Amino acid sequence: MHRSLLPLALTACATPATFAVQDAGSLEDVYGRVHGAVVTLHTKTTGVSFEVPGMAVTEEGVGSGTLISATQVLTAAHVVQTADKVAVQFFDGTLVPARVVSSDPLADLALVELLGQPPAEVRPVGLGDSSRARIGSPVFVVGAPLGISHTLTVGVLSARRLAPSLLGDAARVEVFQTDAAINPGNSGGPLFDMDGHVIGVVSYIVSQSGGHEGLGFAVTSDTARQRLLERMPLWTGMDFVLLRERSSQILNLPDGRPGLLVQHVAEGSPAQRLGLRGGDVPATVGGHAMLLGGDVILEVLGVEVTGLGSSREVKERVQALGREEQLTLTVLRGGRLVRLRAPMGDLR
Repeated sequence: MHRSLLPLALTACATPATFAVQDAGSLEDVYGRVHGAVVTLHTKTTGVSFEVPGMAVTEEGVGSGTLISATQVLTAAHVVQTADKVAVQFFDGTLVPARVVSSDPLADLALVELLGQPPAEVRPVGLGDSSRARIGSPVFVVGAPLGISHTLTVGVLSARRLAPSLLGDAARVEVFQTDAAINPGNSGGPLFDMDGHVIGVVSYIVSQSGGHEGLGFAVTSDTARQRLLERMPLWTGMDFVLLRERSSQILNLPDGRPGLLVQHVAEGSPAQRLGLRGGDVPATVGGHAMLLGGDVILEVLGVEVTGLGSSREVKERVQALGREEQLTLTVLRGGRLVRLRAPMGDLR
């Protein structure tokens, strides 16, 4: 059984026109009131072919999201984290260009800002209180499984769990488990309760077949509010592989210390402006497919990347920097230690 990702200080969002469902009703009625706020995200990302080493390829992705204010869409980080271009499609087919403004890959959450106007009749929905959700209660998911937009699936809340994040126990994430059908393309879409409140953001499935098997997981709305909406915006535009222990030794990191091997860097992103470089040589190390040749991040603002709690300290330090203060990174590049730096004002 494997964990399958799907296709894969900001103040609290202002929601002057947020639609709040007053009373629970039939599924048909609730869906009719909220489905207009559900969107399909189309992304384009430049990557490296795993079949033909060194060959650049453009990958198109599809995910889902929810309009939670007049200009902001909540989605999953893995849908947009390294996207060069993002466009948001509404129910009537209107396509609006957008950009990523904030992301928390460890919780698989991201916020996208529209660069144009949504259809006049579309009304955003707000986040519900996921702490009040009860196991066994009915829920439904709306999204674009396999690119088929505004598909409704129904289930129950199967469990509330703490899922380990990429960098260890210090960043464990609260998720809901549900048996509502979730497939590639649902990523980032809303998990609704029967009052029409968004109580979760679809993140991943656990599957033997790669498709729906009744084990879907959504990051809770309280987690989204706390880790994304109530903090200063932060988006790097890169993804990475954590190297530690055997992988670190195989790749000859200094003293076998941990590091973050950069995989992709989005065009125009803060990571690109800082000078970080992604990988371009497909390889399998320790049974994991990855791209070699990119920078390995060893330190951020003097904090060593340990993989066990350092991510939280790094994020807090970065978010506390003023516009004129320097963000500094130490990376391993071509066997040499290189120091990268840039004012935060140039990266936001």
